[in-house]
Amino acid sequence: MRVISDIPLRQFCERHPEARESIQAWRAIVLKTTFPDFASFKKAFNAIDKVGNYYVFDIGGNKYRLIAAIHFDTQKLFVREVFTHREYDKWKP
Repeated sequence: MRVISDIPLRQFCERHPEARESIQAWRAIVLKTTFPDFASFKKAFNAIDKVGNYYVFDIGGNKYRLIAAIHFDTQKLFVREVFTHREYDKWKP
């Protein structure tokens, strides 16, 4: 799957350097895997939920939330936001 827009990932890691390893590990798995549907993502990442039109990944032992739009037909994942757990609590889809 292609990850579109690394900018939110880089910006988040600049603000939270302790998250870099977890974010990079998540990205590496997404890049090397084909995910035909939500169920396949759920197998690879048990901590993923669908919230409205977005998919929310719990990363780094539930410390961070990555919000993405996923187009399974074109195998593209669009990173929309990356939050700390506290920031995510204020997010509205």
